[in-house]
Amino acid sequence: MTPKVFYISDGTAITAEIFGHAVLSQFPIEFEALTIPFIDAIEKAEKVKQQINDCFITTQVRPIVFHSIVNAEIRDIIFASEALDYDFLNTFVSPLEQQLGVKAQPVINRTHGKAKESYENRIDAINYTLDNDDGQTMKNMDKADIILLGVSRCGKTPSSLYLSMQFGIKAANYPFTEDDMDNLKLPSELKKNKSKLFGLTIDPQRLHEIRQSRLENSRYSSLRQCRIEVKEVEMLFKKEKIPFVNATNHSVEEIAAKILDKTGLKRHMF
Repeated sequence: MTPKVFYISDGTAITAEIFGHAVLSQFPIEFEALTIPFIDAIEKAEKVKQQINDCFITTQVRPIVFHSIVNAEIRDIIFASEALDYDFLNTFVSPLEQQLGVKAQPVINRTHGKAKESYENRIDAINYTLDNDDGQTMKNMDKADIILLGVSRCGKTPSSLYLSMQFGIKAANYPFTEDDMDNLKLPSELKKNKSKLFGLTIDPQRLHEIRQSRLENSRYSSLRQCRIEVKEVEMLFKKEKIPFVNATNHSVEEIAAKILDKTGLKRHMF
């Protein structure tokens, strides 16, 4: 039977999900997960407790609960359920209080709404990234924190959006197309911002598979064309000394982490 997992919080439950996914990813099995945010009242907590207990009665297996609940009264109700309970916040808060000599002052959603400036950074970055996706315009490249380059469908757009949404980074991206291959070079606007350039590459076979799902049996998706484009673009990266990573076997989160690691780019929010 597939183990049941609950991610519960009196806020968005994003913290519980992130920690819980990280822990469960260590196990080679599938989990059936349910995320329950905004459990910020006694009545809501009692309903969730009953939901957990009903799950236990039905399956005869204790559900797993990961939570990040600030309110002690609500937390105690969840603790009283039939779940195997993991409390992320208080696992670390008590030892830190002793180490720092400072009493914690819990506030719901502090991690996600710490400052107005942080929120505005995120919105500005997302808007910039959307406006400067796929080389739509070259006018605002000087305002970018980073400019991702690569062939079509190598992961530039999702990586750019992840950088803007998670870290408040203004990420533009520019595609090299089939028409560029005969005389591949950096456009003048990119040359002017060369210190911001970062390349993504991909295995030609994987690129072929991705393009086939978009335009099946076309020149654009042919394995030959994919090989040509990847080879030419990688040669350009090396010639222009543009750092790059291979995105083939990495998630967007891993790609973003590699970009930040290689560039030393500063996060504008956490």
